[in-house]
Amino acid sequence: MKSFAVFALAVTLAPTAFAQHQTFVVNPDASEVKMTLKTTHELVNGTFHVQSGSIEFDRSTPKMSGSVVVLAGSGKTGNDSRDKKMNKDILEVEQHATVSFEPKTYTGAIAPSGDSTIQVTGIFTLLGTPHEITVPMLVHLDGTSATAKAHLVVPYVQWGLKNPSFLIWKAENDVAIELNLVGMISR
Repeated sequence: MKSFAVFALAVTLAPTAFAQHQTFVVNPDASEVKMTLKTTHELVNGTFHVQSGSIEFDRSTPKMSGSVVVLAGSGKTGNDSRDKKMNKDILEVEQHATVSFEPKTYTGAIAPSGDSTIQVTGIFTLLGTPHEITVPMLVHLDGTSATAKAHLVVPYVQWGLKNPSFLIWKAENDVAIELNLVGMISR
């Protein structure tokens, strides 16, 4: 009788436990990464293509796993010669085709629906070198649809990338990134 009670309790609680574990599958065609680099003469704005993304999380624990992968050579700033230099000399896309973020933990609460603001800590890999970073993120869940938006500043020169400054055209050592991920939630 005791084992039946334990089994009955497990069956009763299992849907609740499994309902907490979810996977956010990113739709690359609906998602984008925008960048803004301040220079002495202009603001350089560009976009990058998200190649893939899948993030597993459980609202009952602060752990996350998975990754968001961006094609390094997909950056477009509206200036072909600048993009060519960025790909070859700055992002070194021949050796490092992707840039990625792997979330590990988060603080805050993810609501079952609506908006939630959380802090996500994970590994941002650029030029093949991992960097731990914490990113404030706005998450919106609506049934099986989800979005995750973040604004972060990447100290790209400090992380080993070349500054594209030349002659009197000077670029800052940090680049602002706007991340907009759109996808579906599965349980």
